[in-house]
Amino acid sequence: MLTNKPDGTLYIGVTNDLVRRVYEHRTHAVKGFTDRYNLERLVWFEPHADPTQAIRREKALKRWNRAWKIALITQTNPSWRDLWDEIVGSSPTMTGKLAQ
Repeated sequence: MLTNKPDGTLYIGVTNDLVRRVYEHRTHAVKGFTDRYNLERLVWFEPHADPTQAIRREKALKRWNRAWKIALITQTNPSWRDLWDEIVGSSPTMTGKLAQ
């Protein structure tokens, strides 16, 4: 889930490369909802080994009401800190891109 600030606008998406996808949102390479609302802060993510399960979970989360989504975030990330540094530090694919 991406947001622009604590308790701000939320975006839920699915991807096969979280680091690449968040990087695209952070650099506004993707025009649309996340660009329009400046959603650059990764506040929650959930890895899945099976793409079908990931898509099913994404669709379920999108049907949740806002209070449930906020509760999900605050369970593991109560200060709504940006998790970007945590995911990029473990990604060999981004090391080259960020150095360019």
